[in-house]
Amino acid sequence: MNRPFRIESLTQERDRTTFDCGVEPLNDYFQVRVGQDMRRRVTACYVAIDNATDQIAGYYTLAAFGIVITELPPDLVKKLPRYPTIPAVKVGRLAVDMNYKGKKLGGAMLFDAISRTCKSGIAAYALVVDAKDENAAAFYEHFGFQRFKDEPQTLFIPIGSALKKLAGN
Repeated sequence: MNRPFRIESLTQERDRTTFDCGVEPLNDYFQVRVGQDMRRRVTACYVAIDNATDQIAGYYTLAAFGIVITELPPDLVKKLPRYPTIPAVKVGRLAVDMNYKGKKLGGAMLFDAISRTCKSGIAAYALVVDAKDENAAAFYEHFGFQRFKDEPQTLFIPIGSALKKLAGN
């Protein structure tokens, strides 16, 4: 069965100028600054490519992150080593081009981010996201993310929980 999209690392050859998710800061970052962040090795960027047109349909970024252990719920803290910070991976940005909204591409890219994190071989306890607004927060909560108590627009999902979600889909 052919999939309508493939997800791959962003390369210089890809034309980013026509990408439009409807959110100017996300468009600007992707069109202008992501290449510089990749060269500086502060982020990795992955793009969803429409197999029929070879156009960029969406993108997301991943970067190393640390969670201060006291920010986690007590029931999770008691299962973790007593380090001041716990390793995590942050989805810095996730956006879908307006032409591809409603095709479940955001969820597919989120699952790809989880899968890449697990396959990387680098230890990370959780995936972390910063929701830009309540709609974005609800999107992540739909996939099992939890809000940090002191930063409700920042959400996380333990990798173990994410793997269970992946296995169920």
